[in-house]
Amino acid sequence: MTSSTNKTFSPKARHIERRWYVLDADGAVLGRLASEVAKILRGKHKPIFAPHIDTGDHVIVVNAKGVRLTGGKENEKVYYRHSGYPGGLREIGYARLLAERPNLAVEKAVKGMLPKNSLGRDMVAKLKIYEGPEHPHEAQRPVPLALGEIPKWEGLPQPKPQAPKPKAASGVKGGAKKPARRSSAGKAASGAKRATARPASGRAGARSTTGRPAPGRRRESAGPVAASGEKAGAPRRSRAESASEPSEKKAGGPRRTRKKES
Repeated sequence: MTSSTNKTFSPKARHIERRWYVLDADGAVLGRLASEVAKILRGKHKPIFAPHIDTGDHVIVVNAKGVRLTGGKENEKVYYRHSGYPGGLREIGYARLLAERPNLAVEKAVKGMLPKNSLGRDMVAKLKIYEGPEHPHEAQRPVPLALGEIPKWEGLPQPKPQAPKPKAASGVKGGAKKPARRSSAGKAASGAKRATARPASGRAGARSTTGRPAPGRRRESAGPVAASGEKAGAPRRSRAESASEPSEKKAGGPRRTRKKES
């Protein structure tokens, strides 16, 4: 049993090329005109058509005031709209609608033949309707299209040329190399060098490697004499050292104590 290797084609964005067409609605029946316009808006005239993707083209309808209805429907058909408030229903006969607002009649007929979701709203946005024979879309170079004529298929668009990739620098294979990471031993050695390079005395010497003051030591005073009885430049004694030494009342003799009377 042989199996087919062909895969189902799904159109991509690069496969869609939107063109512009002009349809003359003078003397056309409203329903027939709407069905032809909806077919082009959906892209059903293309072999890459997919119902879930907007593959259609732009359509310009001119002479919308020349559309007509058959079978006496202009006197029977009614256009309804509602304001959203209680009692806000309004109705207009199609004879009056075609005379006053023919653009709305064509747009409503086309909308009824498109999907009722965001895909249909994107399709109807490509529709342009004008009452007279003139339109402001000459820059898009629209192609005149007769009612019922199928647009010519010219194949998928040619792929755009890709920009050349930048070459690597000369003498370096595969581009610039990344700097090698230092090992833990190298980091420890560099940390030891920074610690030994710091001064032993002064404000910087009283701090630890983390930047905080070392425990058990105080900062040295900046004045010439730190305290009474100490020379300038001598290290200041801590509280623990001064508490351990015997206190003297006078310089030169021990402190006398009273004897308890019996």
